[in-house]
Amino acid sequence: MKVLQFPLARITFGFILGILVAFYAKPDINYLLGLLFLSFSLFIVSYFTHKRTIYFGICTYLFVVCLGTITQTVHTDSYQKNNYIHNVSAFEKPQLITLIIREQLKKTNFNDRYIAIINQIGSEKNSGKIIVNLPKDSLNHTFETGSCLQIKGVLIRNKNPDNPNQFDYGNYLEQKQIYAQLYADTEAITIGSVFKKDIWYYISKLRNSIIHNLEKNNFHKKELSVAIALIMGQRQDISPQIIQEYQYAGAIHILSVSGLHVGFILLFLTFILKPIPNTKKGALLKLVIIITCLWIFALIAGLSPSIVRSVTMFSFVAIGYHLRRSVNIYHTLLVSILLILLFQPSFLFDVGFQLSYVALFFIIWFQPLLASLWLPKQKLHKYIWGALTVSFAAQIGTLPLSIYYFHQFPGLFFITNLIIMPLLSFIMVVGVLVMILAAFDYVPLLLVKPLEWSIYYLNKIITTIASFEEFVIHDIPLNFYFLLSSYLLIIASIIWFKKPNFNKLILVLISIIAFQVSYIKTKWDVQNQNEWIVFNQKRSTMFVERNGKNVILYSNESKTISKKNSVLKSYLVGNFSNLKNKKTFKNTAYFNGNKILILDSLGLYPKDIRPDIVILIQSPKINIDRMLAILKPKIIVADGSNYKKIQNNWKESCLKQKIPFHATAEKGFFKLN
Repeated sequence: MKVLQFPLARITFGFILGILVAFYAKPDINYLLGLLFLSFSLFIVSYFTHKRTIYFGICTYLFVVCLGTITQTVHTDSYQKNNYIHNVSAFEKPQLITLIIREQLKKTNFNDRYIAIINQIGSEKNSGKIIVNLPKDSLNHTFETGSCLQIKGVLIRNKNPDNPNQFDYGNYLEQKQIYAQLYADTEAITIGSVFKKDIWYYISKLRNSIIHNLEKNNFHKKELSVAIALIMGQRQDISPQIIQEYQYAGAIHILSVSGLHVGFILLFLTFILKPIPNTKKGALLKLVIIITCLWIFALIAGLSPSIVRSVTMFSFVAIGYHLRRSVNIYHTLLVSILLILLFQPSFLFDVGFQLSYVALFFIIWFQPLLASLWLPKQKLHKYIWGALTVSFAAQIGTLPLSIYYFHQFPGLFFITNLIIMPLLSFIMVVGVLVMILAAFDYVPLLLVKPLEWSIYYLNKIITTIASFEEFVIHDIPLNFYFLLSSYLLIIASIIWFKKPNFNKLILVLISIIAFQVSYIKTKWDVQNQNEWIVFNQKRSTMFVERNGKNVILYSNESKTISKKNSVLKSYLVGNFSNLKNKKTFKNTAYFNGNKILILDSLGLYPKDIRPDIVILIQSPKINIDRMLAILKPKIIVADGSNYKKIQNNWKESCLKQKIPFHATAEKGFFKLN
């Protein structure tokens, strides 16, 4: 691959390696500063003494890796001394917390949710982002960006997943520099009279003004929520059902503003700026207008990783076009990655950022090869073949990563993209124009109604394709070993396919062996694992016993629990396992030499049994102190079916008698292996 010979490619990979080292190793910042100074000194010395030797290259990469490491560390809020994560009292007892609303999130059934910036906790100045959960009926309105609030409450740290192999929401938040949440009661909220009028405030006001002007002109709510997602990147008001339909149809990417949308906007801007003459001043004016409009659009869309990536890359394309230079798209791609990560290294761990760059790389690298397999002459055939090759290249490139994160594959993705692209082009062009006019409170019916109808038919097409659920492959297990070996196999195969020779064939064979080794290792690991899991589920009880890939489910609702249960499904997929049997649990069980006693609501137990583990379910009416004195268990486990108040009493009794107490509602699932 010639792109790897470009010096910036190796510098970018070194910088990414440094970010990964800082993220996983979490080295001390003082040590890093010393290492950065040393590597920079070696870089300067080698530049003047060994510029054309391998020593200069080694020193350069060492300096770039250190630069990546220090960049990630500096941009990690938890390293800042005034970050609220270091304020221990804020997590232990109620404090008066002063904060500013930054962004509204998707609502839950009970709460309005916001990302907020902390200014002060008690009398101490603090900083950092948190999620604020406010009761829906508390003040009967939503808070605007820039609202200043004082809330008395306790910060709650991000939790680990309640059940095994579930989505780690706490880790997801930490990657976004959010380390805690705050739940507020109505009487604990005081609203400040002053707004913080920064750029986020004005962008939010503009966005809300556009939405309000469209709503008052009777833009249908369902279509409006999709329009706002397509054009402004705001998905808060889209129903979960619509999102699922777009996932099943393989079109979820169009609801996340990315390169596709920015490309349409760039073409639209280029078209309307055509009357400006291509003189030196005219070309410069065009460039300034285009770049300004692209970044205003990025701000309105919330500066998500995918939109930042797209706008950065297209900005470089516009600059290259202005300078009348042929733009090497690989170089543009690398420059945009390096520039974005230099200012926001945490974007590297964002799924959207990863998928968008991988998709774009494979479109650039692999699509021309697919397109060359057939060269149709008719325009309709050219369009169909071009759309198919782009769709296939992107899907092949993102396939392992998509399965790794989402464990499903939409089989009809190529039909979806083929049908919706002309309609989406119309929606984007008209939609951008409508949003611009709506910002000035001018919403012409001649444009609004075609946009609304277009989105209506777009949703109809998506719903129809999504209805063929038999073409959606669900619950595909894939671990990190399979992910790496899959990409090795795909890349090696494409390299060989581009220009076959013996050495490239050897690379393909090595990648096949690597994939087989991944399969053998995974199968070996699974077959040699045995565990007993107590899941955390509200108002219900569920245990599993796993021996290798065979899982036995024990539950008081075993007949009604199916593989579609999200908790059970995540566990089966994550462990490459199958549900072998479903049983109703008994009061005693044995696992790996451990005797397990299960006490249900009756609270009956034999006096002569000596269990290693006692599992309390369905709030049994027992004298906990007497039970502990008689049975003398090694540990007490309480699942999510018990009342919280009773669990607190049990916890106190266990502490007195120095017996470990594990409440799944507090600590998550309990595992015995």
